[in-house]
Amino acid sequence: MVETIELLPGVTLRCFADSRFKQGCLSLQMIRPMDKQEAAMNALIPAVLLRGTVSAPDLRAITLRLDDLYGAAVGPVVRRVGDYQTTGLCCSFIADRYAMPGDRVLEPAIAFLGQLLLEPVTDKGIFRKDYIKSEKTNLIAAIEAQRNDKRAYAGAQMLKKMCRKDTFGIPRLGETAQVKKITARSAWEHYQKILRESPIDVFYVGQAQPQAVAQALKPLLDRIDRNYVNLPEQTPYNPSAGGSYTEAMEIAQGKLAMGFTTPITIRHPQFVAMQVCNVLFGGGMTSLLFTNIREKLSLCYDISSGYHSSKGIVTVSAGIDCQKYDTVKEQVLVQLAICQKGEFTDAQLNGAKQAVISSLQGVHDSPGAIESYYATAALSGLAMTPAEYKAAVEQVTAQQVAAAAATVKLHTDYFLKGVQ
Repeated sequence: MVETIELLPGVTLRCFADSRFKQGCLSLQMIRPMDKQEAAMNALIPAVLLRGTVSAPDLRAITLRLDDLYGAAVGPVVRRVGDYQTTGLCCSFIADRYAMPGDRVLEPAIAFLGQLLLEPVTDKGIFRKDYIKSEKTNLIAAIEAQRNDKRAYAGAQMLKKMCRKDTFGIPRLGETAQVKKITARSAWEHYQKILRESPIDVFYVGQAQPQAVAQALKPLLDRIDRNYVNLPEQTPYNPSAGGSYTEAMEIAQGKLAMGFTTPITIRHPQFVAMQVCNVLFGGGMTSLLFTNIREKLSLCYDISSGYHSSKGIVTVSAGIDCQKYDTVKEQVLVQLAICQKGEFTDAQLNGAKQAVISSLQGVHDSPGAIESYYATAALSGLAMTPAEYKAAVEQVTAQQVAAAAATVKLHTDYFLKGVQ
């Protein structure tokens, strides 16, 4: 279903042909190793590129150009996938068949994407200082906004403690201190480096033929002076010492974040069973954590788990009364033990499996969802289509779920409590 074309060494085009949608989308991502020193820069650069080009030097001019392309849209792409961070742009535009007679959209849209990437507005050969300054302000605001979401903040702090020796503790957008260090020159020099050295993944969803997309991309790629550098392969969690951590803050509701490890990653044969296990454990309103700890025992305001399959990390997040920390933590381990012993009902297992299947059935609902699934799968090592994934979920047994759960071990917990 996905056709892969190597356009140049280190430049891969993946095309998903689908005639159901009037609009298609195309993403271009440069893949970087997740690194504390450059994460913030990688997050900043797409926003700076979207400020203007030589021929469309401001936001108004860019909007007019997109209007000429039948209301096309373009936005930044910054993802974290295991040990990798991606930085780039994604544009959406109508299929050529829906344009006026004689008009084409695919080639002009890709050409404009090329201008955004390769012809940014500059001042004395580097990014404009005012654009860098304003986008730094926006990025810092986005990073600092997490502190206002106490649940997300506690989860991020827990991962930082847990992943001191692993890149997964680095925030997707980088850290405020690193953003503040960025200058117009350092950002420009880094951008030239990642254009030159990074693997580039292009993903297209739409009605055009793959060879037509490849041909439209050729003028853009021919302008990049490439010196491609291979990336290391994705790795499982790199362990460091665990522990329990507490932070006090002016809050009414405590936030508990727990981090567990498992050797089962997205590249492991037991991956699908682990995915079902996570949903059964805490992945929804019918999960053991929610129905037992929240509903039956009334020990928390909310609770859920997540499975970071690229690394083999399971997380639990809960909003609790501060005095119930020990009890909630103990009960989380009780519910995990239920999974490990296989002491769940067939109805609970089937509910978890159906929840995973339902999420997979939505993958093909939009070009953006298709791009997100397949582009991320290519980076993480997931080698299943949604249909293959669904079939594998249907075959998962209670014994397989229990075996997967048995590999899950508590590593770190982080408690954000109110000031007494």
